Amino acid sequence: MTKLFGTDGIRGKAGVPPLDPATVSRVGAALVRVLQGKDQGRGPRLLIGRDTRESGEWIERELSRGLGSEGASVVGVGVIPTPAVAYLTRSEGFDAGIVISASHNPYEDNGIKVFSGRGEKVDEAVEAGIEQMIADASWAVNAQQHEPTLTYEPELPRHYAQHLQKILPSAGALSGSRLVLDCANGATTTIAPALFRALGFDVIAIGDQPDGRNINLRCGSTFLDALGDKVRATSARLGVAFDGDGDRALFVDRHGKTVDGDAILLIAGDQLQREGRLSGNAIVATVMSNIGLELALNERKIELVRAPVGDKYVMEQMQKRGAALGGEQSGHIIFADHLFTGDGIGTALQVLRIMEATHRELDDLAGALVTYPQVLVNVRVRERVDYTKVAPIADAIREIEERVAGHGRVLIRYSGTEPLLRIMLEGKNHHEIRQWANEIADLVKVHLG
Repeated sequence: MTKLFGTDGIRGKAGVPPLDPATVSRVGAALVRVLQGKDQGRGPRLLIGRDTRESGEWIERELSRGLGSEGASVVGVGVIPTPAVAYLTRSEGFDAGIVISASHNPYEDNGIKVFSGRGEKVDEAVEAGIEQMIADASWAVNAQQHEPTLTYEPELPRHYAQHLQKILPSAGALSGSRLVLDCANGATTTIAPALFRALGFDVIAIGDQPDGRNINLRCGSTFLDALGDKVRATSARLGVAFDGDGDRALFVDRHGKTVDGDAILLIAGDQLQREGRLSGNAIVATVMSNIGLELALNERKIELVRAPVGDKYVMEQMQKRGAALGGEQSGHIIFADHLFTGDGIGTALQVLRIMEATHRELDDLAGALVTYPQVLVNVRVRERVDYTKVAPIADAIREIEERVAGHGRVLIRYSGTEPLLRIMLEGKNHHEIRQWANEIADLVKVHLG
């Protein structure tokens, strides 16, 4: 059975398996078959949205063909952020929601993300069921008999915008503040600039002219240089950079300095704790979050729970712990009382809400996080073996862990897609941790390379 789903749905080059027309139709049909296996008792209703990539329309068409071939009714909302699909799937009573996007990847790529009727990314059991169904050669989608069936409901995005405004009904004391929004030429172009203007902000939008091929192209959350330059040039209060599908946001302060997801978790955690809304007194982050966040939270008697990389794993830990807040350094931030998925626009509104409530600027709030130097070394290996069973490597790791105990971390893990062992060290002294990371890398090269 071919593995199709990664940590964020199916992703690859548009037009190339598994994102060729025939397989895309089959994915749609397989999804319905899996849903019907859950005893829906009727043809399921599905919601489908996409980002601005030129391949999005034909993928939407082929998905709809497959969905309709199994009796599903499909509602489209066109170009819309991923979290909007998550919210509307739940609030409008759909059985599942589908997003066609490859997030921060270049335009040549695309992908398929699936949300449950609860507005959460489907679990691995559903993904495995779809993969198993697709691998079953006993059935096929009849392309001639099943034309795409897709009904557009253009008013639905307004319901998502109304949900966002519950976070910050108006700019309040921040009214007239100049914001720069980098929409990555992606899905947030349809909502973000108009929403922030309606709230009372002076908005300068960049990356807001999608042409099907410029999504994430030297703009958005993976390229903050243009945003920082624009903030400084226009004396803006802050800048926000969304990724291509709008489920994450990174910031620059009024001086053009980057404010990442770790800083936002600390800022939001502080505020939720003051408001008595930090349930469980814990925040969920990933193994990649800086040790500085952990130490800062320790000072506040807030527990940091670490999850594997991927916002769906953050979500799972949040649900397990009943946590109100979680996220990733890359800008996927989940506020459980808003949505159980990352929402870039929602995160920006939360930051502005906190600025208004505290009467503090973003650079002042972010200054509470002191990050420690971080070094990452990748070593190519012959095969993935348990490196803890290789005595010289294990001994070196143990010794270095003792050296950084209390003020640093050693994190070693295999890449999920390449034959690489990733060696990450954090500590107070950049030169020292670089030297120690190289010591481990040299031993890996000798014994595993």
